[in-house]
Amino acid sequence: MEYVQERVTTLHDLSDPVPDAPIDRAAVVVPMTEREYAGLAAERVLSTLESLSPARVVVPLRAPAERVASFVDWLTDFDLPLDVLWCDGPRMAELLDAHGLDGERGKGRDVWLALGCAAREEYVVVHDADTKTYDERYVTRLLFPLAHGHDFSKGYYARVEDGKLYGRLFRLFYAPLVRTLAAETDAPVVHFLESFRYALAGEFATTSDLATKLRLPRSWGLEVGTLGDAFAHAGFERSAQVDLGAYEHDHRAVSGPTGLSDMSESVGRTLLRTVVEHGGSPDFETLAARYRETGYQFVEQYAADAAFNGFDYDRAGERKQVETYADAVVEPGEDTRLPAWRDASLSPEDVMAAAREDVAAIQEAR
Repeated sequence: MEYVQERVTTLHDLSDPVPDAPIDRAAVVVPMTEREYAGLAAERVLSTLESLSPARVVVPLRAPAERVASFVDWLTDFDLPLDVLWCDGPRMAELLDAHGLDGERGKGRDVWLALGCAAREEYVVVHDADTKTYDERYVTRLLFPLAHGHDFSKGYYARVEDGKLYGRLFRLFYAPLVRTLAAETDAPVVHFLESFRYALAGEFATTSDLATKLRLPRSWGLEVGTLGDAFAHAGFERSAQVDLGAYEHDHRAVSGPTGLSDMSESVGRTLLRTVVEHGGSPDFETLAARYRETGYQFVEQYAADAAFNGFDYDRAGERKQVETYADAVVEPGEDTRLPAWRDASLSPEDVMAAAREDVAAIQEAR
């Protein structure tokens, strides 16, 4: 247990608090894919939200047409003020294409679609649906800073399960890359990115005003992209991070189409674009090699930490991951972020209408 403050306000779990928070003025966004259908973790999340009674729950759903009807039936069994946004329907695609916004699909795109609808409420909370330890503290803790002078709140927690250290993409890629950047620049954004104890957590909350200013990457860079815009619009003074306590959710393989290696490419592009956009000038010719050396230092530090706690630790495997992630340390290319909702040429009402029509068509065809 510790109580160290970072440059952003850091709220610690010192007494297992369940703080008062404006849940009745908040929308909760829970992105889902077909793999969450009727799963135990998702069931726990939705059942807990029933007991919390938020103003609204928005589920952006990425799933093939043949899974939508049963998925929607399952979701609507919960006693929630629910909006289901099927992100892959034909009318949704036509709408986005008409506004020049169709393109790569991924978690960031799904959350962006939901944010426009959720921002009708005063506050917006976003979190994943695969959390095995989910309880009512998570939403209230994320919301608490927003009711006390902050515009942005990020969750953090230790990824430790079964005597092993997880959170590998953060531990072995994000954190050593940011430390490498901090050694070569005084750009404040780098120190902002370094302040967050688990920057790749999917759990965050914002005011509705800030939610409409977020320009989200379409895929796995979502969490870093959110931090970049939080820096721009909330800064150190109005940003916070909150200890969510015990937290367990699914683990990903390093390789494969949705593995950590692919994720590192999106995270790396977004992180480096964020740094450049806010005044950093990385030496891209040497950055990958310098990151690799810093990553190896992290491996040795984590090896010592694991040994201290009697944990299993695969030093060679973690060094190999650093090697893999080094390939993602490249100069960022084209910016494909979605626009801030306040600048978008379509409206949340257009999105809701397209989603409803797509779902209705699927249900009628059964």
